[in-house]
Amino acid sequence: MGKQSESKQSELIMVSRKKYAAMILSFGILSVPASVFPVLGLVFGIIAISMYVKNNSVKTLMMADVGKTLGLIGLILNLIITEIELLFFPLDKIPSWLAKYREVFFASDFWLDFENNFLTDTRYTYIGKGLLTTFQVTIFAALLGIGLGVVVALVRSSYETLKDELKGGFGKAVLFVLYKICGVYLTVIRGTPVVVQLMIIYFVIFASSNNKVLVAVLAFGINSGAYVAEIIRGGIMSVDKGQFEAGRSLGFGYVRTMALIIIPQAFKTVLPSLANEFIVLIKETSVSGYIGLQELTKGGDIIRSRTYSAFMPLIAVALIYLVIVMFFSWLVSLLERGLKKNERR
Repeated sequence: MGKQSESKQSELIMVSRKKYAAMILSFGILSVPASVFPVLGLVFGIIAISMYVKNNSVKTLMMADVGKTLGLIGLILNLIITEIELLFFPLDKIPSWLAKYREVFFASDFWLDFENNFLTDTRYTYIGKGLLTTFQVTIFAALLGIGLGVVVALVRSSYETLKDELKGGFGKAVLFVLYKICGVYLTVIRGTPVVVQLMIIYFVIFASSNNKVLVAVLAFGINSGAYVAEIIRGGIMSVDKGQFEAGRSLGFGYVRTMALIIIPQAFKTVLPSLANEFIVLIKETSVSGYIGLQELTKGGDIIRSRTYSAFMPLIAVALIYLVIVMFFSWLVSLLERGLKKNERR
């Protein structure tokens, strides 16, 4: 009876924690769209953050963490939007302090530099188009890298697993040749800088092509595939050998054992590492300007060449990269927490 009552009490506590976390998530979600209204987004954001801080027991729950982060985003957005409204929105009656504030701001060096770099001749479009190109190259290169990485990882891990079982024959010879080719691929790609690979593919291999996006996708995808291959191979090799034997005892062949038992376990293990590789890939695309591709960094450099002012456009590019990396790093941390929680179950 005592154990049952303790179990029931722990269940009630968990339910209470989840309800509290759901409230934090609700206020966090509300704070983002409410940020367009004065004060409202600020209030919802502060409520979500204060609820999260006051209750330590919910800090292990993903809902609470997401709610707190959204509340912080809503709070920051509300402050930014409020500042924009005070400076730029037309008002019927402008208080004297606000009129003075606007006058000082629009006469400041910061605003004049900002206007010259981003608003004059709509130069901000260079940043916007560059950001779209960066995401385009990153996404397709990541897909190509994962495809290549899976193939190379399967070839290398299969040879290392089956080399003692395969006693000569055509199959072992083919697998050995593929294993050596994959080894050369990994050595060359991981041993040379990505910018050199990019320039070789553009100026040598695809010298007659003007499709710079395709060239960038191929270059970064091939480069990423080498690192993804080792990540996935490490995940496959980390699976206990007893899992292979369990698959064989069920009557599965090597291919079915890999597809149904080994790869799902390995993929779960390496998922956070693959997500981190995606983050690295986003930053690596900044060298695409070497082949004249207008990605995010090149967009900022074009503005710098037009205005002869380096600080504002380059700082803007750096901040955009920082925000993107912080966002995806936060998603990776949530993913890792979710996977650890599933392991405990």
